[in-house]
Amino acid sequence: MKTRIGILGLGGVGGFVGGQLAEKYTGSATIEVIFITRPASEKIIQEKGLKLIIAEKEKTINPDIVSSDPNRIGQLDLLICATKSYDLEESLVPLKTCITENTIILPLLNGVDAAGRIEAMYPMAEVVQGCIYIVSRILEPGVVKVTGNSHALYFGSGDISIKKLDRLQDILIMAGINSYLFGNIHQTIWEKFLFISAIASMTSYLDKPLGEILENMESKDMLTQLLQEFIEVAKAHHVNFDADIFEKTLLRMEKLPYETTSSMHNDFKKGGRTEYRSLTGYVVDLGDQYGIETKMYDKVLAVLKRRDPSGASG
Repeated sequence: MKTRIGILGLGGVGGFVGGQLAEKYTGSATIEVIFITRPASEKIIQEKGLKLIIAEKEKTINPDIVSSDPNRIGQLDLLICATKSYDLEESLVPLKTCITENTIILPLLNGVDAAGRIEAMYPMAEVVQGCIYIVSRILEPGVVKVTGNSHALYFGSGDISIKKLDRLQDILIMAGINSYLFGNIHQTIWEKFLFISAIASMTSYLDKPLGEILENMESKDMLTQLLQEFIEVAKAHHVNFDADIFEKTLLRMEKLPYETTSSMHNDFKKGGRTEYRSLTGYVVDLGDQYGIETKMYDKVLAVLKRRDPSGASG
């Protein structure tokens, strides 16, 4: 019997992870890969496949199934969620017949609350916590570009059997995904949240790539203030960062390509919905809860709210 893997959300993250899995396992006797799409993207990928550009090298990938129809998708053994944070519940609702008590769900969303939100919707499923470091974006439906060759996916759970987690690790590694099974996944996810919250907030606020922000003393100071405020809020929330988390995060940013930006910045430029409530507002709300001042986050959030075309996105 085949292990059936669904990929929900075929943007920068889902396109990469799904593309790697489909390239490795399509036609396999043991694993079936299903791209779960919106109707508008379904026809494009069915006809042309998924084009994945990694370090300027292109490949076209055709999974076993591309569908927006839950009946066609069928029951899933593994569901990898890579939607935008504001789309999570809406995207999962149609899949209620596809998710059972035997389904493992791995969210790879920005933010820190995805696993809890999924558990609230599907308490019978087994939800793994996860995050990924990657610079990637969707260029158009069915076309995803990854900048550079560096990426790292982290996941873990204290509730799911190690046998199942090891099986998931093997599946990811064999597909060429740099995957790491972590015991202390909670801290790892918060470290990623620190990293992406500061980058997304600052690139969106200044409308500039990360390299330009880091080379200017004034904007770099603003970025470091965001990092410091986040760390104080996280400590109040009982997140046990290592003592060198600030230096480690800043160094990781400085190693990124000059033109690196964030998906939130790109969404603002397109004039669409953004994740500012999850990536910027969440930190401000948590600071308010614990009585921690977040002056720079407050300033950034006020500007992002004004730029939000819907007035209520995220």
